Amino acid sequence: MSNVKLAVVFYSMSGTNFQLAKWAEEGAKEAGAEVKVFKVEELAPKSVIEGNEAWKSTVEATKDVPVATSDDLEWADAFIFSVPTRFGNMPSQMKQFLDIQGGIWASGKTVNKVVSAMTSAGNPHGGQEATLLSLYTSMMHWGAIIATPGYTDPVLYGAGGNPYGTSVTVDQDGKMIEDVEGAVKHQAKRTVTVAEWVQKGNQ
Repeated sequence: MSNVKLAVVFYSMSGTNFQLAKWAEEGAKEAGAEVKVFKVEELAPKSVIEGNEAWKSTVEATKDVPVATSDDLEWADAFIFSVPTRFGNMPSQMKQFLDIQGGIWASGKTVNKVVSAMTSAGNPHGGQEATLLSLYTSMMHWGAIIATPGYTDPVLYGAGGNPYGTSVTVDQDGKMIEDVEGAVKHQAKRTVTVAEWVQKGNQ
């Protein structure tokens, strides 16, 4: 059994990425990892959230999920980030979280952490790959080891076949169009496996 410590860190406005995070948690636990799920701090004004029923419901559904901190990143051997796309980039909530990690980055505590990422968008060409690349760019600066799913399992094709990380299209009613549960779990297991290799290489 693995002793990899995995932090699944998400931002979710309509609940999609919260669900992806929960599937990632399940897959990683099946692979034997110790998993903690975190959300990033919400930056949007309360008045805006109150005016959007789906957003308001997600805030309520995730109220007991702890907000991620630098200590949580330091604890983890590996990270899986899950975010919606915002004009081909990660949301500002996740960007701020990454931007305030200068302390652990400067002290070398992000080096050789294994990382993978997932995303969602309102249409298949809504910036999904670009969003994952924007997140991975930060990880290169961190000295992290990026573990994408590539085409390592046929389950990825049923989920749309995104080699950068699992991505899902969400319709106007907030429902996922592709069946991505299997792809998310495979990506989580692969992330844990790569983290195990890193651990063994460092022994």
